[in-house]
Amino acid sequence: MYKILKAEKLADMIYLMDVEAPRVARHCMPGQFVIVKMDEKGERIPLTICDYDREAGTITIVFQTVGASTHKMATLKAGDSFRDFTGPLGCPSELVEEDLDTLKKKKILFVGGGVGAAPVYPQVKWMHEHGIDVDVIIGSKTKDMLLLEEEMKAVAGNYYPCTDDGTYGHAGMVTSMIEELHAQGNRYDVCVAIGPMIMMKFVCLLTKKLEIPTIVSMNPIMVDGTGMCGACRLHVGDEIKFACVDGPEFDGHLVNFDEAMKRQQMYKTQEGRAMLKLQEGDTHHGGCGHCGGDN
Repeated sequence: MYKILKAEKLADMIYLMDVEAPRVARHCMPGQFVIVKMDEKGERIPLTICDYDREAGTITIVFQTVGASTHKMATLKAGDSFRDFTGPLGCPSELVEEDLDTLKKKKILFVGGGVGAAPVYPQVKWMHEHGIDVDVIIGSKTKDMLLLEEEMKAVAGNYYPCTDDGTYGHAGMVTSMIEELHAQGNRYDVCVAIGPMIMMKFVCLLTKKLEIPTIVSMNPIMVDGTGMCGACRLHVGDEIKFACVDGPEFDGHLVNFDEAMKRQQMYKTQEGRAMLKLQEGDTHHGGCGHCGGDN
């Protein structure tokens, strides 16, 4: 059993938990994820690691309530436990595996949208710990929905909050903030964008125009998290990839977002899964039809 040491509500339908998981904490790196399971019959839920403390042996997760399993998970409190807490899974961020001297010469921009602020944070924190100041744009609908703001301010070189309603920080989408920074003369060597699929799509359309290489995290389309169900199948250029085992990070300019979003909607129904299995044949990658539960 994996004990929950802290449980708090960050915003409407968004929750944070610190979980005692020493083995995961010893080995995880920014960009990786865990699979949590509340009890023996519970659904497997993949969640990106938001933070980790190797000395304390803890992992921080942030999640949004979407379906029955995550609503039930939101009722857990400090002292409760998860039946399973498996990880670290997926590949670490490619930036944290780069040569440090090379990395320090790059100007890096991180862009997070909504709950995407949670997986952005450990990467920015890692950069800060290694003496690299990066620019960070975080967007949300309203000020109350901005996540981990104080934590992000503490590790970002420059922090730019954006709100759709214009009541706090930059008024508008994260893309208009990118345009503004570019107009001010900022030239980035790489951008990392994590958030809703539609946000990542439009960030990539803009950064391609601005000639900024861009990395995206496709964790929003993961379901089973082990490569067995085929839910996170996507085209990256001419190749078929699976977010949970090949990613979750990919070259955003090569990801077929329109296909991935359409497929994500189809996968939610039994009929849709059957049609995808028929269309994709051997590349469907499992297609058991039982992993598409409502997280």
